[in-house]
Amino acid sequence: MMTRKVRIILADDHPVVLAGLRSLVERDPGVELIGEATTGLAALALIREKQPDIAVADISMPGLSGIALAKRLAAECPSVRIVLLTVHEDRSYVNQALEAGVRGYALKRSAAENLGHAIRAVSAGGLYDPAIADQVFDAGCRRNRRTRSGGPELSSREAEILKRTALGQSNKEISRHLDVSVKSVETYKARGAEKLGLATRADIVRYASQQGWLTGI
Repeated sequence: MMTRKVRIILADDHPVVLAGLRSLVERDPGVELIGEATTGLAALALIREKQPDIAVADISMPGLSGIALAKRLAAECPSVRIVLLTVHEDRSYVNQALEAGVRGYALKRSAAENLGHAIRAVSAGGLYDPAIADQVFDAGCRRNRRTRSGGPELSSREAEILKRTALGQSNKEISRHLDVSVKSVETYKARGAEKLGLATRADIVRYASQQGWLTGI
């Protein structure tokens, strides 16, 4: 039985970069390129129409940035996972991307080496942040190691829901997977986050990374 190919849309406002991305994904036999866009708004319209599995987008596009696109997709097309490409390496951009619901974050300078890995990880339900993961998660991991060693323990349900949250699942998706009410999901998430001192989704993702949870379910 053949495995279905991962359906991809590419979005970048630089023609040379877009051509390079096209060449990369077309060499991957597990990927099907179904569309391209050169602005954020064009990407949004194309994604609405085509409903790809993954959108690979530049973080800095005219009209609608990659982060703004991710926020729109989270509300309008939650099944579409987004991988951002950028030249930026500082933590503020990563935090913004995580808060927006981005599932993969790759540096343009190393796209040839890691874009394929990002696509496979994200399509499997994981989170991909290769070149800068140590920088992004270092402070959070140190804080969480202290919390884990001396703080309260999570219940199995709290841990499961925080893990699924870190992997990008919505409260409704978690409710459906675990056969509990959305209200119960919200309660377990809030309780677990409070125990660990996690205030935002980015905090939850950092904790999940330190725990080794970001490999999918």
